[in-house]
Amino acid sequence: MNRWRSLIIDTWGALSYKPAFQQAANGRPGRLPGHAGASWVPELERRRLAAYTVLASYDSNQAAALLGEDGDDRREYGDASLIVDQTLSHLLGETQQIVVDGAEDNTTAQERERLLREWAQAEQLRMRIQHAERTAVLLGDTVYVLAWSRTKGRPVLKTIDPGFYFPVLPDGALDADEYPERVHLAWEVPGDPATGQKGTLRRVTYELGPIDDGGERRTYPWSSRPSGVTCYLTDAEWNLDQIDRTGDLDALSLARARFRTNADGEVLNRLDLQLDFVPVIHVPNTINGGEHFGQSSLLSAAQLLDDLAAADTDSQRASATTGSPIIGLSGARLPVDRKTGQPLPVQVEPGMVWPLGDSGQLSTVDTSAQLAELRAYVETLRDRLSVVTRLPGSVLGTVRPSEVPSGYALQLSFGPLDAMVRSMRLAREAKYPLLLKMVQRLHQLGGALPPGDNARATIAFGAYLPTDLSAALELVARGVQAGVLSLETGVRLLVDAGFPIEDASLEVERIQARAASPAPGWKDPDSEKAAERADTTAA
Repeated sequence: MNRWRSLIIDTWGALSYKPAFQQAANGRPGRLPGHAGASWVPELERRRLAAYTVLASYDSNQAAALLGEDGDDRREYGDASLIVDQTLSHLLGETQQIVVDGAEDNTTAQERERLLREWAQAEQLRMRIQHAERTAVLLGDTVYVLAWSRTKGRPVLKTIDPGFYFPVLPDGALDADEYPERVHLAWEVPGDPATGQKGTLRRVTYELGPIDDGGERRTYPWSSRPSGVTCYLTDAEWNLDQIDRTGDLDALSLARARFRTNADGEVLNRLDLQLDFVPVIHVPNTINGGEHFGQSSLLSAAQLLDDLAAADTDSQRASATTGSPIIGLSGARLPVDRKTGQPLPVQVEPGMVWPLGDSGQLSTVDTSAQLAELRAYVETLRDRLSVVTRLPGSVLGTVRPSEVPSGYALQLSFGPLDAMVRSMRLAREAKYPLLLKMVQRLHQLGGALPPGDNARATIAFGAYLPTDLSAALELVARGVQAGVLSLETGVRLLVDAGFPIEDASLEVERIQARAASPAPGWKDPDSEKAAERADTTAA
């Protein structure tokens, strides 16, 4: 009965078999580092933070450290990191490109697309997406924060550790997927005994509220309708030894807080950001029903990774006894310590000879059969790992290309991976358009864009499966020539197939320009064939 009472089915329930996770989730960190058990962490968030720490230990080959002395010699060979990296690679595809609706034939949309791409290059967006999405695949969540930089004259983008992210979600499970109107970013800053610096807790809060609490209304550049809501920013810190031990981050007393200032000298205590939205974007790794947070790609494979590490450790131990077998001697003249008269330890070395008596015997313990069984067991676990993570053996590197019976069989093996990637991309379908919408609004706030509605923009991830480029090119050429595909759609298909086309609209312009004024010496093959047919008919 007690076991059933402790059963909690939630996003991180797959890690409940780990004692270190259970202790941290109950407010007793034990061997688990981090602030999951800190007094300021809300009780409902402890399981999430504990799960993040456990999952991060797999990625760094340190999961055995959570086993205490039992894990001192546990082998970990990077299987978890491989799963994360390969999942990330297929999720993002070969390219990540900003696309604005209507940019194929609309000059205004093309200018907006160009501005966003220039901003992305200045902010190193592709690198930030790689970092943020790897965190999402590993931990289940990632967080972006936007702000307008007066010095740089553009919006700046930061990626935040999801362990620092504490949204104040609406009450009720059915509202859990709504966008929060109050978000905390909080973390501990350790003290320095050498300088006497005390440990502190820093909390950055974004909150939507009425303008000046007086019913004032404001017209924002991106909307024609007046709004009575704005976003306030508060950046404060507390000494850890003075924190109210309420276990509620949202209810910390501001009487003991020290407020920070920004580069312009403004005190960050409910500073009006002149925005009607919270510039924080949370990206979950998976679609998780009504839950706000996503699931890690390692979560369902955690026990398999533990079993694989244990099997690798047993295999390594067995290989030691196979390479240096246990030897039994009888009737041999062994060296003796002259002082004690006891036999000295015998070392097996190449070329060593032991004189044996008439009844002497030498026997060895052969463990090669057990080693072969262990290796077969390791391969079985790897196959199961491939099934559970939905990464085929060709992706994990456990299948050689020569072992694949046919290209069709290889394509079928990518079925589970294809379904997983489509689901993960669907979880991000609304997030990146939201990020780029905020980027455009911040440009308007800074005066870099005119007021008015903004075009929908998104980040298109490229192809992630092996593609027959020649077949794709032939398909597009036939479709455009037959008039069943527009030139713009054909170029988009080539981009999705993996052709190195950086700007689809620019590529369309180049093709149309060449068609209008062909290069000197160039001959249309269709017109040449028509001329040949005419000559033949005349003859």
